Amino acid sequence: MICSFPARTSVRRLALSSLSLWTLATAVQAKEAQGPERTELDQVVITAARTNLPANALPLTVDVIDNERLSQQVSVSGSIIDAISTLSPSFSPTRQKLSGAGETLRGRSPLYAINGIPQSTPIRDGSRDGYTIDPFFIDRVELIYGSNALQGIGATGGVVNQVTVGAPKEDGVSGRSLIQTTAGHDLGDTVGGKVAGLVGWRDGAFDATAGVAYETRGAFYDANGRRIGMDNTQGDVQDSKTLSLFARLGWQLNEATRFDIIGSRFELKGDGDYVTVTGTAAAPTDGNRAARRPTTAYRGVVPGVPASNRVETLSASLTSDVYGGALNAQLFFNRSRDTFGGDISTTFQDARLAPLGTLFDQSSNRSRKLGARASYERAVPGIEGLTATAGLDALTDTTAQLLTATGRAWVPPTKFRSLAPFLQGNYALLDGRLRLAGGVRFENVQLKVDDFTTLASYGSRQVGGGDPEFKATLANGGVVFEAAKGVRVYGSYAEGYTVPDVGRILRAININNVDVDTYLAVEPIVSNNRELGAEVKRGPFDASVAYFWSKSKLGQFLVRNTDGVFDVQRQGVAIEGLEANVKARTPVPGLDVSAGYARLRGQTDTNRDGKVDTDLDGANISPDRLNLAADYQIGKWALRLQMQKYMSRNMQRALVKDDFEGYTLVDALVRYQLGAGAVSLGVQNLLDKQYISYNSDTTLPAKDKFYAGRGRTVTLGWEARF
Repeated sequence: MICSFPARTSVRRLALSSLSLWTLATAVQAKEAQGPERTELDQVVITAARTNLPANALPLTVDVIDNERLSQQVSVSGSIIDAISTLSPSFSPTRQKLSGAGETLRGRSPLYAINGIPQSTPIRDGSRDGYTIDPFFIDRVELIYGSNALQGIGATGGVVNQVTVGAPKEDGVSGRSLIQTTAGHDLGDTVGGKVAGLVGWRDGAFDATAGVAYETRGAFYDANGRRIGMDNTQGDVQDSKTLSLFARLGWQLNEATRFDIIGSRFELKGDGDYVTVTGTAAAPTDGNRAARRPTTAYRGVVPGVPASNRVETLSASLTSDVYGGALNAQLFFNRSRDTFGGDISTTFQDARLAPLGTLFDQSSNRSRKLGARASYERAVPGIEGLTATAGLDALTDTTAQLLTATGRAWVPPTKFRSLAPFLQGNYALLDGRLRLAGGVRFENVQLKVDDFTTLASYGSRQVGGGDPEFKATLANGGVVFEAAKGVRVYGSYAEGYTVPDVGRILRAININNVDVDTYLAVEPIVSNNRELGAEVKRGPFDASVAYFWSKSKLGQFLVRNTDGVFDVQRQGVAIEGLEANVKARTPVPGLDVSAGYARLRGQTDTNRDGKVDTDLDGANISPDRLNLAADYQIGKWALRLQMQKYMSRNMQRALVKDDFEGYTLVDALVRYQLGAGAVSLGVQNLLDKQYISYNSDTTLPAKDKFYAGRGRTVTLGWEARF
C-alpha cells in the first residue's frame, strides 16, 4: 500500500480550511454582488460526462473552452494542445513538438477524444494524440479533470474531448473561411501560412458540411535569434505541412431523432529540411545542458522518411428520445499511422543484416480501432429526482510498431479487446439543492499477443505469446450541495483505468523464458481521484477551487535509458494538488480579468517497498503555475493580454536532480470586426523571453534534445463568415 506524503496531513488540513473559508466568503460576496445572476452556465452540458444533466449537477471539476476562447488561443499559438495548456493551470507546458510525451493533466496522461472517440493508442503510445484534427473544425473543448472511467480506457489524468462543428442551423448555404500567416525572428525560413474553408448546407431534414484546412509551418527561433533544434526522431511541428479534411452528413428523422455520419482525415508531414546539431568542433556546446546552450539546427537533408502523423476517423451516431429517455448510440472506426524519424541507433543494430554501427532504420506505429458506444438515460419511474444512465462500451484496438526500412517488428501486433457495461445514477434532493451521484463500470479486457522474437539488441529473445485477461470494477461517487443560487460545493471519488505502454514493455524484454500470460509488467493501471471543490457562478464572479489527491499502486513511470529512449517502469505513484480559478467583470465596461493557480506534488515508489519516496520529475508532472489575463471588448475591438508564470522548483529529491528555475511568458491578441469578417493579430511570447522548455530542462534529454522555447512569434489572420 502506498503511504502518504510526509507533509500530506498538514497540507490537506490547510487546503480544507482554506476551502471552507473561501466557500463562506464567496457565498456572502456573491449574495451581496450587484448585477444579473449567471444562471445560464447552469445549463452547460458536458457530453464527455455521458449524461444530459447540466455541469452543476456533477461532482466533477469540468471546464468548457468555448468557440470564442478557443479561437483566441489558436490565433496566438496555432494548436489545440497549446490552447489547453495555456488556459488550464494543471496542464503541463507543451513541448512545442509533435510528440506530447510527458505532457500531463494533474500529473497523469489525459485521454484525448474527438466527439468521444478515443485518439490515444495506449498499447504502444506514440504520444501524437494532441495532433489528430485541425482546430478549424473544432467548436469547443470539454475538459474533465482527474482520473475517471467515463470514457473507458486511458483517462487517468482526465478527459480532453474535442467537439466538432455542428450542423447548419438554417436552410440554405453557409460557411466560413480563414487565411493566416505566421512569422518569427527570421522573416526567411520562419514564415508559415494557413488557409481553411468550411461550407454547410441544409434543406429541411437533411444537412451536409465539408471543409479543408492546409497549413505550412516554417522553422522556429528562440528569443536569442537561434534556430530551435528539430526533433527528427519523435517528430516536430516546425518545418512541416498539414492537410486536414472534415465532413458531416445529418438526417433529422423527426423532432426527437437525429442520425449523423462524421469523418475526418488529418496528416502532418515533416519537410526534413533541417538537421539537428549534435555537437561539432565548430559548435561543441550546442545541445549542452551544463553550458545551458540549447540545441540548434542547420539546413540539410534528413536521412530516411521525415516523421509524420496520419489519423483517419469515421463515426455514425444516433440520438433519440425513447420511452421518455435519451438514447445515444455510436459506431466508430479510427486508424492512425505514426512514423518516427530514423537513425543508426544501437537498438536497431543486427549483425545478420549489416555490420554493427551501420544499420539505419526507423519505426512506425500502426493502430486500428473499431468500437461501439451506447447509453440510455431517463428519470426512474416512481422515484422522484432520480436519473439513471445505463450503457455499454465495446472496443477493439490492434497496434504494432514496425521497423519500416528492414521489415522487422519492434513491437509485435497486439490486440486489445474491451467490453464494459456501466450504470450511473444522480439523485436530486431538497428541490435539487442536494445531489447524490455515483456509479460503477465493469471493465472486461483481454490482450492477445502471438509468439515473437525481440530485436537482436535485446538478445533475440523468444517470447511466448498469450492472451491475459484483466477485469476491473471501477466505482465513482460524489455529493453536490448548492449552498446558494450559483454557489455549490462538492466532494467525489472516482477511479480511472488504463493499460501501461505494453509495446515499450514487450519490445524491451531481454531475459529468457518469458511468457506474456504471466508477465506481471502488463498488469493494468487503476488510479483513483479524491476531490473536494467549490464553485461560484453568480453576479460578476465565476470562481472555483479544488483540492485533490490521487494514487495508483502499480503506475507507469517513464525513465530514459542510456540509448535516449524512455522505458516504462511499473511503480506506485501518488499525486496531490490544489487548483483555483477566478474570473470577474470589472466596473470598467467591457473589461474582464481572470486568474488561475495550480500547485502539484507527486512521488513514486522507486524501490517498490510500498512507500513513495522519490519526487516525480518533469517527464511525469508539471510545475506550479500562475495564470493572469485581461480581456477588453469595446465596439468592434477585442483585446486580450495573458501571462503564464511557471514557478521554480527544487528537484533534488527527484530522479532527475536538476532544479527548475521557472520562467514567465506573456501573449497578446487584438481582433477587429469588419462586417462578416474579422482581422486578428496574435503575438506569442510578447516580451521575447529566452527560456529552456520545461521538458528539456527537467528530464535529462539526449545531447541533441536540449530545446529552447519559441521566441516572439506573430500571427496575422483574416476570418470571414457567410
